Amino acid sequence: MDNLFLFLVIFRYFSVPEQHQRSVLFWGVLGALLMRGFFILTGVGLIHRFHWILYLLGALLIYSGIRLGFAGEHQIDPATNPAVKVLRRWMPVTDDYQGDRFFVRGWKGNPGLYATPLLVVLAVIETTDVLFAVDSIPAVLAVTLNAFIVYTSNVFAILGLRSMYFAVSGLMKVFRFLHYGLALVLILVGLKMITVDYFAVPTLVTLGVVAGLLLGSIAASIALPAKSQ
Repeated sequence: MDNLFLFLVIFRYFSVPEQHQRSVLFWGVLGALLMRGFFILTGVGLIHRFHWILYLLGALLIYSGIRLGFAGEHQIDPATNPAVKVLRRWMPVTDDYQGDRFFVRGWKGNPGLYATPLLVVLAVIETTDVLFAVDSIPAVLAVTLNAFIVYTSNVFAILGLRSMYFAVSGLMKVFRFLHYGLALVLILVGLKMITVDYFAVPTLVTLGVVAGLLLGSIAASIALPAKSQ
């Protein structure tokens, strides 16, 4: 669920058009399946060495949750995004999306190969999934050491994310306060990741709080519908 909510934040942050989100998720899911298979086959020794990254990810989730809560429907120009600026140091990047393409040849009359902001979004999705794999794969190995079960469980989880994303994304259009509930969930998940080594929160308590936040935001949306223009 935390992976799903982070996808929502990433797409909103980069203002990815809805018709192009499916393409990013398709390649993102394919890349995630390959990378997680690599992690499982090579063992978790390397993964454990990067446990400290979870603290950075937790802080990122808290920051993203705060940003999502205050951003509302504000749209951000992909050309001004820091990730786009970093990629531009390695190769030229177009200022806007070019359909569902990750690369274009020639742009504004200039020859050569250009990346599009959609490639940046895909890179963020893939690197984010790597960080979540650092957490999820050892968790599954704590239950079973059967590599087949570990990998297939991750496959089903990732494939389910794609369908769940569009369901949640559609709900956000209907319930205008839902993004506030998602923002609080992101902050909650971030706090849990930062304090997991020091304070254990029962799973049922976490699920109850998440359900309460989401149901509360939906109820508020129904009780206080948006005024028609």
